[in-house]
Amino acid sequence: MAKKTEDITLVIGHTFPDHTLHHFPEMNLERIYMDYNATTPMEPKVIEAVSEALQDAWGNPSSNHIAGAMAKAIINQSRQSVAKMVGGKAEDIIFTSGGTEANNLVLHTAVEHFRKISRSAEQGEGHQNGCSGLPHIITTNVEHDSIKITAQHLEMEGKADVTFVPVSKVTARVEVDDIVAAVRPNTCLITVMTANNETGVIMPVQEICQRIKSLNKQRERLKILTHTDAAQALGKIPVDVQELGVDYLTIVGHKFYAPRVGALYANGPGKRTPIYPLLFGGGQERDFRAGTENTPMIAGLGKAAELVTSNLSEYQSHMQSIKLYLEERLTGVFQDKVRFNSHYPGSDTLPNTCNVSIMGPALQGWRVLSNCRRLLASVGAACHSDRVNRPSHILLSSGIPTEVAANAIRLSVGRGTTKADVDAVVEDLRETVQLLEEMN
Repeated sequence: MAKKTEDITLVIGHTFPDHTLHHFPEMNLERIYMDYNATTPMEPKVIEAVSEALQDAWGNPSSNHIAGAMAKAIINQSRQSVAKMVGGKAEDIIFTSGGTEANNLVLHTAVEHFRKISRSAEQGEGHQNGCSGLPHIITTNVEHDSIKITAQHLEMEGKADVTFVPVSKVTARVEVDDIVAAVRPNTCLITVMTANNETGVIMPVQEICQRIKSLNKQRERLKILTHTDAAQALGKIPVDVQELGVDYLTIVGHKFYAPRVGALYANGPGKRTPIYPLLFGGGQERDFRAGTENTPMIAGLGKAAELVTSNLSEYQSHMQSIKLYLEERLTGVFQDKVRFNSHYPGSDTLPNTCNVSIMGPALQGWRVLSNCRRLLASVGAACHSDRVNRPSHILLSSGIPTEVAANAIRLSVGRGTTKADVDAVVEDLRETVQLLEEMN
C-alpha cells in the first residue's frame, strides 16, 4: 500500500480539450477545478517548450559558445512573443521571477526616481516642480497584496506617502475623477490593476492614463508614472499597452497557462521610462534585473504568450459562454438564494469570473467549499487563504453587504471548462447546501 505522502502524487487525470487537469481521487469522484484566477495548469505546448529548453538549452545565456547562444536565442524569441502579446516591443520586456517582483520593481523605481529628481532640483533650481517632501503614490483599495503591502511598507518606513482611493460601492470600479483628485505636486506613481481578481471588474486604466497624460504636460520636472497589474486580464481580454497608455504593465505567467515566472513591460526602459533595479549582480536583463535567466520557464512564458496572441478571441468567447451558463444554472437551482458579487451596473467584467453567494445562515463560503465533494474553488484570492472565515475586504469595499460577502464563493472557469463540468458543480453545490441546511 502506498504511503499517505505518496497518495498525493498518485492522481487521476481529468482530460479537457488541449490539457490534462489532475485531481485527488477522493470518494472516487472526479474533482472539478474552478479556481483559474488563482492559477492555471500549463498548456501541453507550454510544457513541451519548457521540456525542450531543459534538455537542449541548458547553457548559460551569457556564455559565448553554442550552448549559451542557444539559450539566449530562446530567451530573445520569448521576449518578442511576450511583447507582441501586450502590444509592446521586445526591448520593453524585462523578465522577472513573477508578478510580485515586477510590482515591487515598479514601486521601488518610482520612489528612487522621485529622489533622483529631488536631488537634482536641490542642486540646481531648489525645491520646485513638486520635488519636495516624500514621493506620493496613488493606488486603489482593491489591489493585489503585492501592490497593497509594498505600498504600506514604503509608507510605514517613511519612504513614501500613499493614497488608497476607494472603489465605487455601486460599480466596484475606481472613479477616474477620484484618482485625478488625489494627485499632489509630489505624486510620482499611479498604479491601478487592469481587472480585479475577485469581482472580475475591469478598471478604467485607459481613461486614467489619458487624464494623467494631460496633467503631465503641465508638470515641468516630475512626470507621474502609470502602472497596471494585468495579471488577471492577460489571456482573458485584449490587453494592449499602446491603447492603455501605461508606462509599466505587470505580466504573470501562471495566470495564462504558463509557468510561475513573470515579466514587466516598461515603455523604453532606462530611456523614456525609468527602471532602478532591485537586484544587482551579473548585469543580466540589461542591468535591470540581475541573475542568470531561467531559460526553460522563460521559454514556457513565450510559448504561452504565442497561444494567447493566436487564440484570445476563442478563449474569451468560450469562457464567457461557460460563465453565463454557470450563472443561469445557479439561478435556476438556487432561485432567490443567489446573489452575484460580480455584477455591477455600468462595469465590464472578466469573461471567466463568477463571484456568487448562496444565502443562508449556515452557508458561509468556506463552509460550503469544505463540504463539496467535487468542486475545487476558493472564497477569494489565494494569497488570502489564511483569512477564509472572514468576509473579503475586496467585496466589502465594492459595496457587498457583510452577510452576503461572508457566503461568497469565487468560481473562475478556464479554457477547458465544459457545460458538463458546470452541471456537476451546480449539483455538488445543491447537495452541499441541502446537507448544511439540514445540519443547521
